[in-house]
Amino acid sequence: MMKYNTLKYMLMICLAAVTTVACTDDFVDVDSFDKNSESFFTTEEEYYEGLVAAYDLLQAGYLKNMVGEIASDNTLAGGESATDVIGIQEIDDMIHTPVNQQLRDIWSWTFAGVNRANYILEFKDNIDFPGKETILAEATFLRAYYYFDLVKWFGDVPLAVDKRFQFGDEQNVERTPKAEVYAQIEADLIYAASVLDYAPANGQIGRATKGAALALLGKVYLYQDKFSEAATVLQEVINSGQYALTQPVGADITQVGIYETLPNEAYEMLFERRGENGSESVFEVQYTDTQGAGFGCLQCVEGNVAVGFQGPRGYSGFHFDSGFSFSVPTQEAYDAYAENDVRRDLSILNIVTWNEATGSVYNEAAGYEQTGFFNRKYIPRQDDLNTGDPNLNNPANYRAIRYADVLLMAAEAINRGGLGDAQAREYLNQVRSRAGLADVTLSGNALTNAIYDERRLELMGEGHRFFDLVRTGRAAQTIPGFQAGKHELFPIPSVEIELAGNRWPQNPGY
Repeated sequence: MMKYNTLKYMLMICLAAVTTVACTDDFVDVDSFDKNSESFFTTEEEYYEGLVAAYDLLQAGYLKNMVGEIASDNTLAGGESATDVIGIQEIDDMIHTPVNQQLRDIWSWTFAGVNRANYILEFKDNIDFPGKETILAEATFLRAYYYFDLVKWFGDVPLAVDKRFQFGDEQNVERTPKAEVYAQIEADLIYAASVLDYAPANGQIGRATKGAALALLGKVYLYQDKFSEAATVLQEVINSGQYALTQPVGADITQVGIYETLPNEAYEMLFERRGENGSESVFEVQYTDTQGAGFGCLQCVEGNVAVGFQGPRGYSGFHFDSGFSFSVPTQEAYDAYAENDVRRDLSILNIVTWNEATGSVYNEAAGYEQTGFFNRKYIPRQDDLNTGDPNLNNPANYRAIRYADVLLMAAEAINRGGLGDAQAREYLNQVRSRAGLADVTLSGNALTNAIYDERRLELMGEGHRFFDLVRTGRAAQTIPGFQAGKHELFPIPSVEIELAGNRWPQNPGY
């Protein structure tokens, strides 16, 4: 909703009247019958509509979630060929540059989310109504969520608080040091947690809660090595008793018909449609297939584009649907699991053993860099009813923060902060026990490494691996082609630097 351009209206009127009268200043100010951005927030309904719009950009995060795996050692780019979505291929090979369409999309779509959240907060004092502070707290949470993504990807970024970036601002806005951005993120999440309840407002699943704000705050602290602060807030989430690990039922996951026999609250269902928004979900990005969309505006899509992108190309058979075969797990990632780890075949689909068990068919020659493995957590299911292209409009939710992640973050913060290895082991072993693995009895650095390993296995395919490796200083030893001092951050898109009059410094190495 852009503010109307008075000059545009003046020119239109002048052209219409050019044969009869001269254009005068009387025609400069023309009132519109429509709402504009400066006079929008006048009712409770309009604040709610603004909040929905701020949530909407969460759906465009599908690209960050997928590329967070491709940039790591977990998956290869895949796709149809070596030039299929060239920007993703470059990131996979660690040869990306400031001219990369996918990085520009991540930058612009995430800043669009910041702007929508700030739009509400800029006009927060217009009117008062019951529940207004909850809306403002959720908008503040969303601003923190978007800025956390931006600082992870790009480091120092322009910071706006309670005001929008508007046309012309690029002439005077500078990149803000990431320490200041982190400080604002922390303040936003502390405020949001102080206002929100553990139950979503009005019972609307998907809205931010106190648990989501605290869990994200703990993660933000952990990324800055603030271990004591991280441990405190993460333990508050754990002690709240609001969340629980879903437990496996011990069934054979390749059995035909299993999906009709297992309860919703079972680990085998965790990444199925039936398992969405369950007891393990701390914050989940909601997707829907009720609106059709196309490749011309992927950020407009209401469905989870990453699901179709990661589906096996040329597949036909039981339960799953085909897709574009991006982000294919490596053999090494599959082999990282113990044979008896129940997560392995629920995280990574071994297409060969799956086809043997179900009689399904997959054309391996149809894709590039195919390994025979797929990200089972986020590939299309046949029970998904889609509008338009099913590979763009998939309704599968993204599990942004799971309780298992909270337990492992707490374990890491307590262990690395020297706050008590016994407690750290307890949280780690809760996750391992659910996976069918024996408890660990390690301490010190050995326990730290065990927690790192467990994070990889538990969160495989969920978009966290690259940033875990970077923040813990292990990326250069783990990711092929990674250059220390350069690839910890992605480059600022060159067009953004040009728009800022070439005043901004580029990230090191680019």
